[in-house]
Amino acid sequence: MPQRRNRLDRRPFDGALFKARHLIENFFCKLKKFKRIAMRSDKTDRSFAAMIYLTAAIINSR
Repeated sequence: MPQRRNRLDRRPFDGALFKARHLIENFFCKLKKFKRIAMRSDKTDRSFAAMIYLTAAIINSR
């Protein structure tokens, strides 16, 4: 995250990495809007992974 301008000990900031991280966080937010994913109602890991792939395809197609 970018730091305050008045900080004395400034650390390096990678804007491209911050932008990529922001996109990933937004994607997870969109993914959690699907009730079945947010509640983890699938019984097996395999069906949960399949549901994630399906919802990712739906989000990507919008």
